[in-house]
Amino acid sequence: MKNIYFIIIALLILHSSCQNQNEAKLNFNSNWKFKLLDDADSESSLFKSDYKDSDWENVSLPHTAHLEPLVVNDQWQGTCWYRKTFEVPETKGKQIFIELEAAMNHSKIWVNGELLTVHQGGYLPIVIDVTKYVRKGKSNLIAVRLNNTDNAITGPKPLAKLDFNMYGGLYRNAWLITKKKVYISHPILADKVAGGGIFITTPEVSSDRSTVNIKTHINNESYHDKEVALEHVISFNGEKIQTQFASSQSIGSKNSVEFVEQFCIEEPALWSPDEPNLYTVHTKVLIAGNVVDEETNRFGIRKFEFKENRLYINGVETYLRGVNRHQEYPFIGYALSDNAQFRDAKKIKDAGFNCIRLSHYPHSPAFMDACDELGLITIDAILGWQYYLDSDSFREYCYRSATELVRRDRNHPSVLSWEVSLNETKMPVFFMQKLHDIVHAEYPSALTYSCGWMNDVYDIYFQARQHRIMHHYDSIQGKPYFVSEYGDWEYHSKNPGLNQHKFNDIMRAEKSSRQLRGDGEKRMLQQATNWQEAYNDNLTTAAFGDGYWVMYDYNRGYHDNIESSGVMDIFRLPKFGFSFYQSQRDVSDTIVLDIASYWNEESPLDLKVYSNCDEVALYLNNELIAKQLPDADSITKNLNHPPFTFNLGEFKPGVLRAEGYLTEQKVAENIVQTPGKATALKIWVDESGKAPQANLNDVVFLYVAAVDANGTIVPNFEGELQLETNADIKVVNVGPINCEAGIATALLRVGDKSGQVSINAVLNSLKADFAFEIEE
Repeated sequence: MKNIYFIIIALLILHSSCQNQNEAKLNFNSNWKFKLLDDADSESSLFKSDYKDSDWENVSLPHTAHLEPLVVNDQWQGTCWYRKTFEVPETKGKQIFIELEAAMNHSKIWVNGELLTVHQGGYLPIVIDVTKYVRKGKSNLIAVRLNNTDNAITGPKPLAKLDFNMYGGLYRNAWLITKKKVYISHPILADKVAGGGIFITTPEVSSDRSTVNIKTHINNESYHDKEVALEHVISFNGEKIQTQFASSQSIGSKNSVEFVEQFCIEEPALWSPDEPNLYTVHTKVLIAGNVVDEETNRFGIRKFEFKENRLYINGVETYLRGVNRHQEYPFIGYALSDNAQFRDAKKIKDAGFNCIRLSHYPHSPAFMDACDELGLITIDAILGWQYYLDSDSFREYCYRSATELVRRDRNHPSVLSWEVSLNETKMPVFFMQKLHDIVHAEYPSALTYSCGWMNDVYDIYFQARQHRIMHHYDSIQGKPYFVSEYGDWEYHSKNPGLNQHKFNDIMRAEKSSRQLRGDGEKRMLQQATNWQEAYNDNLTTAAFGDGYWVMYDYNRGYHDNIESSGVMDIFRLPKFGFSFYQSQRDVSDTIVLDIASYWNEESPLDLKVYSNCDEVALYLNNELIAKQLPDADSITKNLNHPPFTFNLGEFKPGVLRAEGYLTEQKVAENIVQTPGKATALKIWVDESGKAPQANLNDVVFLYVAAVDANGTIVPNFEGELQLETNADIKVVNVGPINCEAGIATALLRVGDKSGQVSINAVLNSLKADFAFEIEE
């Protein structure tokens, strides 16, 4: 018995060492050198191994090429360089790759002085086979030259007219991938239609029994033929539910094969926005019983189907209440940590949305993962906005982008459709047809959908509400129809058309949906009313879903103000309309009850309460104002849960209390108190499902609010925040940190040390100490 015990332990140790031996993907984010080039700098030797870069800045990825001010209307454009020395422990019998998840925008990459690739495009991965160019040891060097100036081949239109910013740098993760000579290919390098890597589909879906197809592409880079077998282990919630061995195949030297295996899963846990169930499949490549490569992928079992142009998810009709998103943060542009990407997705889910249109370019793999986990349907897009170049080079770039987008994201269950379209751009039919055909070739299924803003070719017609208003498109020619944008531009301009940079003089500020948190209650309530009216109108169309423009305030690039139609501001603080969208959720999901007022002398007396309750009672200083049903008027008749409007007649300071009722039972309460004089500070960190984490280049918002003796935020408080900390964190803000609506926000970058962080905050004469934990 004792001998058996030791044998088991030995086998476990051997198994563990084999797992470590086959760990192929290593984080490549740390210890980079960075330099912004100026006109006086020579580039002739920057790629060489013997170039001295000791005076360059030390950086980790994700990294932005240039920190920008809060309002960006003169974004840095130019050339920058990254260099990194790295170790390859072993090269003999290995295949070695470097993957950059994104590099903005035109790239040249050298390894040990050899130029290996010139790449156009800043949103999709660059994958390089460096096997022939690296040496064992620490003497290897990668040098990356990036240029983010206006680019006719990639588009979109020049930054001086563009209505968003593209920023710069190596702003996503980088990876060093080491494989043996027989290995699972990378889908980008394999360049196989509907192939390469591991491709998972679910051709038959039901709650009783579903099938899962797994196509695996194996390369043999050795000089000998190899007999190769596969093992797939499918797990759910950490428990193995099925193991399957594929029949072995012989792979010739310098050749490849595809394995196609089908699984049947009884009573599967299906993926949907309400229940985002995820499976994992762990794939092992075996030669003579030894594991030579392995990879783990997640997938969801789900079925997206249209019946009479209505969307059914796993047989259940579902309306997509969606929102658009730009991926920028203040100051750091696109350089969000993976945790920050998750926090963005979590807020979108918490706001009551079940769908995101990824406007107008591919978003981070980490964001896609978060959408899978949280249950957010995605509309996955190539780069495109108000720009088409009639050239083969531009078209080939777009075709490649569409191909690589599908290959990158095809295993994500959240993807409903592929927006292989240049938004708000007149495109020739042959160009659209080619993009549409690429989608269907790369993901061959009757339930694969392309989409685009023109009512030609594409499977799904995407149309912004302002274009419907302007052009009166009545016919959708029998296609599924989605309101791609609404609630902003039609309230911003008298002409809801294109070319925003020409219409600055006709903005109607007070009626616009573009309102900052600091613009006050009246304007934020007008903003929320616009959203309500537009959303109510969408529900009168044949649309199976819609996408409000936009989730987060963002920089417009060419303009000297922030585009402020966001449900949340650029610091991810909610506006009043956030509660409107929350209130459209079903009570089985969550009960919502929110008084949309600061309740001070400037507050509107027609007071809004957003709720999904049947009735709401409102009290002022414990005196009942009214108990009533939700509003019933022309802009509420299609809503699941209209707001409640109470007329208070006159302002009386004190306490507003709302009580929510379902079937005459009180189920919720919300209190708002008239703010008094600011006497203290309230400080909190935005975690949104992910605590600040060390050693990931994490970024997190720290909020400091001026509050009165009752803890009520004082919305008219003004001041400049000062922060002191001895911890391994850095305040990233460019310029002063000023209050807006009583709250000052600092963006913090987390360093390499975990543990408790202590901060001293000073806001005018108010002071406070605050501590929070940074996880390992």
